[in-house]
Amino acid sequence: MPSTGPDTDFIIFVGISKPKFAALFLFVMLISLFLTFHILLYDSAVYSIQAVSVISANKALPSEVPRLKHQGKDFPYHFHFPKTSRKLPQCLIIGVRKCGTRALLEMLNLHPHIQKAAGEVHFFDRDENYLKGLEWYRRKMPHSFRGQITIEKSPSYFVTPEVAERVRAMNSSIKLLLIVREPVTRAISDYTQLRSHAATAILPSNSNSATQASPATTKTFEELSILANGTVNTSYRPLALSIYHQYTLRWLEIFKREQLLIVNGDQLIEDPLTQIRRIEDFLGIERRISQHNFYFNKTKGFYCLRTDMGDNKCLRETKGRRHPTVDPKVISKLRKFFVEHNQRFYELIGEDLGWPEE
Repeated sequence: MPSTGPDTDFIIFVGISKPKFAALFLFVMLISLFLTFHILLYDSAVYSIQAVSVISANKALPSEVPRLKHQGKDFPYHFHFPKTSRKLPQCLIIGVRKCGTRALLEMLNLHPHIQKAAGEVHFFDRDENYLKGLEWYRRKMPHSFRGQITIEKSPSYFVTPEVAERVRAMNSSIKLLLIVREPVTRAISDYTQLRSHAATAILPSNSNSATQASPATTKTFEELSILANGTVNTSYRPLALSIYHQYTLRWLEIFKREQLLIVNGDQLIEDPLTQIRRIEDFLGIERRISQHNFYFNKTKGFYCLRTDMGDNKCLRETKGRRHPTVDPKVISKLRKFFVEHNQRFYELIGEDLGWPEE
């Protein structure tokens, strides 16, 4: 057995000599550094690939990919990508239903400074979602680069009483987009969608229900909008939702007028770029969407989108449904009914949209 006295020139440590222990320690350290370096390299590569894909889709900002410098020389093909994060929306499309909220969101998503939430989140108008808290809502938002604006849209926000207060509690300086159409046209579009949904709904399997058609699929728009005594049926929801001023007032009692932009949905159909440029200015972002991004689809009868990469995109088949032919006398009667309501709306927003009065 080797000596362990003070004059010994070597030690025993767990059965391994000092040189072997040093070699083992160095080997473990090298392996650790090797693995750490490759994990970091892999993570960086994955992130860079994701960032490049964003740039390819024209969604990254030029300011987010600065040139690197080394000894005074530019390296233009080496970029540093700041990490993305999920942010609460800085802008909401609050309504109105059947006025083109989906089309508007898809158009705005062409802009490299904008990221949109997928689908309608219904955070502020549904108690079961609102009670989950802002962190739940934030996780529903897309990843975005620093400087990009996150936008979410849920048309029912506009008409739900408690939503405006809840939105202010989240962000009192948020910007709001309200897209409207001529009230009677909007009501007919609403009726068309409701009828379509009712016709395709799955009925109960019992024989009595299965053989009965829903009233919404059998009654015409005229029957639903005009009562037997000849007066306008103001309790019919498609008509009630077109009385914009009674809902707008609630929002303007809580938010400053300059935080709310009225988007003309009828003009968005005929000349989308004009309305998009107004929104770009309202959001304080440069004008990046151009006429190149729109093309008229003769089959569908409305404008579709073209990305800067040349990809074409149209709204799904459920959008742009053909409206039923409505009795001109009923349309005239309804437009006369809306004259006073439209005027009150114009006064609230400080703008005359020039909707027909008969």
